[in-house]
Amino acid sequence: MSVPPREDLAALLKWYVDHGLDETIGEEAVDRFALPPPPVVVPPQNATAPTPIRAPAAPPAVRAPVPLESPQLVEDARELARRCTTIVELEEAVRAFEGCALKRTAKNTVFADGVPGAPVMVVGEAPGADEDRLGKPFVGVSGQLMDRMFDAIGMSRGRDLYITNILFWRPPGNRTPTLAEQAICLAFTRRHIELARPKLLVLAGGTAAKAVLDTAEGIMRLRGKWTTLKLDDGTEVPTMPTFHPAYLLRTPASKRQSWLDLLAIDEKLRELGAKVSS
Repeated sequence: MSVPPREDLAALLKWYVDHGLDETIGEEAVDRFALPPPPVVVPPQNATAPTPIRAPAAPPAVRAPVPLESPQLVEDARELARRCTTIVELEEAVRAFEGCALKRTAKNTVFADGVPGAPVMVVGEAPGADEDRLGKPFVGVSGQLMDRMFDAIGMSRGRDLYITNILFWRPPGNRTPTLAEQAICLAFTRRHIELARPKLLVLAGGTAAKAVLDTAEGIMRLRGKWTTLKLDDGTEVPTMPTFHPAYLLRTPASKRQSWLDLLAIDEKLRELGAKVSS
C-alpha cells in the first residue's frame, strides 16, 4: 500500500482542523489497565492422563452506558441558577460549575456577548473551535454571517443583541451535545433568559429550538413561526426559531427563508415598540 505524499497528508489534516475535527476523544474512556481474560489450557496430544481444562472466563455483562451527568447534577444546576439574581452572578456560577463533563475538554467557558438587556436575545447551540479559543459566542465564520444578517435590518451586537448558546463549553470535535449535557446547561440558560429579559428571543438552529422549547419538532417545521416561551418566573417571551448560520453556509438556498424570518423579527420589534434603529 503506497503512502500518500506528505503535502496531501498535511492538506487533509488542515481540512480536519478547519472543520472542527481537532480532537480524537470518544464518548467513553478505554480502560487500558484491565486484565486480559485467563488463557485456555489445552491438553497435550500424547498425555496419558487428562489435563484439566480451565473453562474460559465468562464474557463481561453488557451494561448500558452510564451518562456522565446524573439527574442530581441537573437539579443542582437548577438550584444554583435559581439563586442567581443578576447576570453577573449567573456568569460566575457557570464558570465555577464543575458538573458538566464538557468543561474538562474545553479551553474556555463561553458565556455571552453583546448587550445584556438588549431587545433581542439570540440563543444558539454550542461554541465551535473559534468560540472556544476566544471565549465568545458566534465569532467564527457563521457568527460573522449572523452579524451581516442582523445588520441588514439595522441591528448590531454592540447595540441591539445579546448572544449566548444553550451550552457554555465546546463539545469535542463539534459533535452534537448529548441530552444530559443539554439538560444541565439548559438550567442555566433558562435563568439567563429570565435575567436578560429580552423583548423577543431568537433560537438559532434545531438543537437550540428543540431544547429551549422542549419539543421534538425539527427546525424545518419550527422556523418562521412565532411561539411563546414560558419561563419559570412566569415571564412569557415571543420566540422565533430560525436556521443556524452554519446551516446557511452549507445551504445558501435557505438564506431566503432566513431573510423572511429577519423581516418578521423586525416587524415584531416595531409592534412591541422596541425597534431602536431603522
